[in-house]
Amino acid sequence: MRVLSALIAGLMFGVGLAVSGMSDPAKVLNFLDIAGTWDPSLAFVMGGAVAVAFFGFRVLRGRSKPLFAESFAWPMARDIDRPLLTGAALFGLGWGLGGFCPGPALASLTLLAHGTFVFVPAMLLGMWGARRLREGPAQGSSSVSQ
Repeated sequence: MRVLSALIAGLMFGVGLAVSGMSDPAKVLNFLDIAGTWDPSLAFVMGGAVAVAFFGFRVLRGRSKPLFAESFAWPMARDIDRPLLTGAALFGLGWGLGGFCPGPALASLTLLAHGTFVFVPAMLLGMWGARRLREGPAQGSSSVSQ
């Protein structure tokens, strides 16, 4: 049941992204182009999402546990540190250059949008590289010199 509910939530999220235009990189780039062909409609989409999340979290905070798990996994970090700022800057650069962020990019794959075939592999490579940097060099590995 847990996997089924995650699948349904993911499908609803993807459909919402497609209907709202968030999976269209041209619309996203126009939203970011304040000095040019600015399109403020995505601000309303984001505002609606924030409102739903605000009330949703208020409801969930009153529950003792989720429906399909033993406990909630609330984020505990509150520090604004270099990794957070670096990640936010890289996310913003990728969003501004490509017109995609991870969720809409994956939703756009189902629409066979041509930009996603470059963006998604680059995103996955970046995620892998970030994890490797965070973990540091593999322990116990040694280099062989000739």
